[in-house]
Amino acid sequence: MLNTIWFAIWGLLWAVYFMLDGFDFGAGILHPFIAKSDTERRLVINTLGPVWDGNEVWLVTAGGATFAAFPTTYAYMFSYLYTPLFFILISLIFRGVSFEFRGKIQSEGWAKFWDFIIFLFSFLPALLFGVAFGNIFEGLPMDAAGYHGTLIKLLNPYGLLTGVFFVLLFIEHGALWVAIKSTGTVSDRAKAVASKTWVILLIVAVLFLVYTKFATLLYDNYLANPVWFIVPLIAVISLLMIKVFMKSSYIKSFYASCLTILSVVFTGIVGLYPNLIPSSIDKAYSLTAFNSSSGPYTLKIMLIVVAIFVPIVIAYQIWSYKVFSKPLSEEDLHDKEVEIY
Repeated sequence: MLNTIWFAIWGLLWAVYFMLDGFDFGAGILHPFIAKSDTERRLVINTLGPVWDGNEVWLVTAGGATFAAFPTTYAYMFSYLYTPLFFILISLIFRGVSFEFRGKIQSEGWAKFWDFIIFLFSFLPALLFGVAFGNIFEGLPMDAAGYHGTLIKLLNPYGLLTGVFFVLLFIEHGALWVAIKSTGTVSDRAKAVASKTWVILLIVAVLFLVYTKFATLLYDNYLANPVWFIVPLIAVISLLMIKVFMKSSYIKSFYASCLTILSVVFTGIVGLYPNLIPSSIDKAYSLTAFNSSSGPYTLKIMLIVVAIFVPIVIAYQIWSYKVFSKPLSEEDLHDKEVEIY
């Protein structure tokens, strides 16, 4: 029972991370295109300024939970997927540095350089996270002799499709975030991008669902327990509601986007259970919630830790989002009490 609970917690932590840092990635990818002047780009960056580092706490939490609850999976994951995970880590470091360094020197060339870094290292982790999870859904070529894959093999059609799917999810999410957190021309451009991106996202989502049937075994759990089809059904409905709500409330569209990302991730998690990293060679070599977990005592202690500290993190983030809930305008950037970057 503890193993199943921790499998669900593991999936939830990753889902929450993608939901929160997803709009950071999306806004970072979009900001050179929806912001035409330096002031407009600063406006987009400042919508992320108070929250982006707090959002990444969930990545640390998800990684820490993997290490504590499923240490064997953690070890194999950072061995087999070392190169893409290394690129993700480097991307997150440079992205964080770019937010801080961009405004340190008043130079157009300096600002443009860091704008490009923000774009590149928002796009790269979004793509690589999708590629990594796509390969996990598909199963890694591993057996008693170890891992038989390479970085090139990770860039297979299904992995790349999953990567593109993640990028589009985050672009849509980021466009909606900028739309509700900014005013004027920038907000209008973000709304236009959200509307156009949604159509492409819908097409790719359909392709992803169809290809998943042929490339993975994720649907086996659903066919064995049809009640779980409620999870992908929620994902489909919430994706459709993003577009519906655009006619009346972009805030509701953003919430629908949050639910879409959560349910998309859980669609994969439910399909994986009990596997954490399935083997594409032989199921006997798959890493599961049972053969790669810590002992019962550790799982119990960690469950208490999660029950105490995760609500504290959630409460802090709710407070921070409430404090910085007001949409920003270009005039706000001249207010030293408001300007961050």
